[in-house]
Amino acid sequence: MRGWLLALCLVVSSGQAFAQDAPKDSKEAAEIPEPSVFASEHSLRLNGANIKYKTVASETYLRDDKDEPTASIFSVSYVRDGLSDATKRPVTFVFNGGPGSASLWLHMGAFGPKQVITPSDAKGVGAPPYTIRDNQNSLLDVTDLVFIDPVGTGYSRPLGDTEGKEFYGVNEDAESIAEFIRLWLTENGRWNSPKFLAGESYGTTRAAALTEKLQGGWNGIGLNGVILISAILDFQTARFAPANDTAHLAFFPTEAAIAWYHGKADKAKWNNDFAAFVSDARTYAIETLAPALIRGSTLSDAEETQIANEMSAYLGVSAEWIKLANLRVEPTRFRKELLRREGYTVGRFDGRYKGIDSEGTSDMPENDPSGYGMDVAYVAAINDYLTRELKVDFTRPYKVLTGEPGSQWNWDMNNRGWPSYVNVTPWLGKGMRENPDLKVLLAAGWYDLATPFFGAEMSLYKNGVVLDRVQFDYYDAGHMMYLKEKDGEKLSQDVRDFIEAAH
Repeated sequence: MRGWLLALCLVVSSGQAFAQDAPKDSKEAAEIPEPSVFASEHSLRLNGANIKYKTVASETYLRDDKDEPTASIFSVSYVRDGLSDATKRPVTFVFNGGPGSASLWLHMGAFGPKQVITPSDAKGVGAPPYTIRDNQNSLLDVTDLVFIDPVGTGYSRPLGDTEGKEFYGVNEDAESIAEFIRLWLTENGRWNSPKFLAGESYGTTRAAALTEKLQGGWNGIGLNGVILISAILDFQTARFAPANDTAHLAFFPTEAAIAWYHGKADKAKWNNDFAAFVSDARTYAIETLAPALIRGSTLSDAEETQIANEMSAYLGVSAEWIKLANLRVEPTRFRKELLRREGYTVGRFDGRYKGIDSEGTSDMPENDPSGYGMDVAYVAAINDYLTRELKVDFTRPYKVLTGEPGSQWNWDMNNRGWPSYVNVTPWLGKGMRENPDLKVLLAAGWYDLATPFFGAEMSLYKNGVVLDRVQFDYYDAGHMMYLKEKDGEKLSQDVRDFIEAAH
């Protein structure tokens, strides 16, 4: 999701991943209440059919090897009524990213039974009340849905003497969600149902890690499909550290697409053909920009000038500015520079959005207009829906996104302490090679400067991924493509078709 929202397992048999450092006495243990459950019956008219379903908003307690609660994970489950054979009915586990975000974005924007409406033309949502309606893009006609809030998000929290940081990390987070899934399958009698994971943004990192945590080992849980929405799998494609030119290559086609959207790219050069333009931008990044960045200062002035001019035709900013940046157009500066003379900045999560800063000389935008242009509507919608319709009566706040999980995140996925970029794609590739039925869907917006489409493609094109079982779908929007009505409909249909074909 925002800049504050990096965009929108092998079950540990010993239980030590959830163990506490110090034992609690019986008095302290008794202070932890029983998990809360809020159940209700509903119906939704969807694709010509009246679907009756049960909603369960509940806490699930993770426990250590002494059966003491260590954390509570809050989820909202939607299970269709009247099923004669649960093995025929898929279940999809859904989560957002961050790390540190609750699942409200996919819940209230994409796949849940209720949907909050945002302007399709990338305008801000303004002040309440916001329109919340039955969601005709819900997936309840083809799958049951479980929306999960990881520890430290939503109503989920550590319990007893356990600290949140014990769940904050690539491995720690995936292990806790894998344990939640195991418990949910057991409590709901769904071990033999087709199973899907759907994650957005860092949620795609989680989903790839879960393919290893769930399918690995002799206690494995087989998966039918993994749905990656606005994917970030190899973080080298998105970290603008010194000497890391991979990120500049990954972001170039998205920067070009945003320049095209705002009328700054040289459209005449490509005969106003966006598909050809984007295809050429990919090729240019690989065949021309990559060798130039590798050569660095050995490029002659004439060669550098020529490349800067070529890049300018794609990116809509001056060749002089590109040359001063050593051909490395960092996306935050690009957001400020592209429409600087018109008095606007462009969005990070969705480059269609425009914002107005207090002054125009800085390198960095004040904020992300594609974040503040929609977030208040989602926050209002999830709180209104949970408390007023589902009757969830917790007095503690629903944590949409706080800095706590992300600021304490353990990025050492291999537990070796090496300075490296997180890359979970090999786990996804391993899962596909070991499970010949596992399929993957990538859903990517053209204008997403948080998790660019080319970065996801670069990750999936290697790392042992079985490409003939990967479905690539693209949208004329950004990180949260469902903010735009037509693209929300397309995303729903693409995922629906994927689920129906993969089980």
